Amino acid sequence: SKSIRFEVDDEQYERLKEIKNKRGYTWKGLMLEGAEALDTGEP
Repeated sequence: SKSIRFEVDDEQYERLKEIKNKRGYTWKGLMLEGAEALDTGEP
């Protein structure tokens, strides 16, 4: 199992938390959804 950790400021945290809760995601789910949205298939 691997882990990912990073720091965000208070404003970023509140924005991410709001999106996470609104969509019913876990933190992992939010990150994976963001990665999927950014994946264009380009190298």
